[in-house]
Amino acid sequence: MSSQTQIDDSLAARLRGFGPLGFLAIVLVLLGNVGLAPLGAILVLLWVQLSRTPWREIGYVRPASYIGSAAIGIAFGVAFKLAMKAIVMPLLGADPINQAYHYLVGSPAAIPATLFTLIFVAGFGEETVFRGYMFERLGKLFGSSTAATVLIVLITSTLFGLAHYPEQGLAGTEQAIITGLVFGTIFAVTGRIWMPMVAHAAFDLTAYAIIYWDLETTVAHWVFKAQ
Repeated sequence: MSSQTQIDDSLAARLRGFGPLGFLAIVLVLLGNVGLAPLGAILVLLWVQLSRTPWREIGYVRPASYIGSAAIGIAFGVAFKLAMKAIVMPLLGADPINQAYHYLVGSPAAIPATLFTLIFVAGFGEETVFRGYMFERLGKLFGSSTAATVLIVLITSTLFGLAHYPEQGLAGTEQAIITGLVFGTIFAVTGRIWMPMVAHAAFDLTAYAIIYWDLETTVAHWVFKAQ
């Protein structure tokens, strides 16, 4: 074995571990994810490559059908968002209007940046970091038992929710925790990230459509009529 191979093996092992270098990698990924989820996700992919972690361990597994999986993800994401807006959030007492993003109503100038954010930041970035990477790292700490998996879903969902608090407040945090629980459960059961990525993007794009066309109050009162 060459000295270079030994160095590469040592680096990979240290990155997979929880010593100083492994901890530094976690910090860099999380910092990269703050407001720049695609950067955090790119750092995750770099970590996978350098640490020689199998891609399947972060959920990057080829689906039986990309088109079929995408179709399921889109349908689920749209239905999930409508259920959240019309049933769950009203039950939690949320304002029908998402004040953080109300400025997007009827604003075509914001469409390109918003679409980029929803597809790449949410769909690709947040799922790669909060589901793929964090499930792998916490799984190495807690194991793969049912109790450990439930704990991992709860931890990642809570962190995912808290990441939304500065911009979206309590209602945004509540919604993010619930979506984290749902997407986290799907990932925990399937071990595949493609469908949650698509569903997450579809969820957010549906939310954007509702806001853009100023339909938030209408959808929020589908089930619980305004008093």
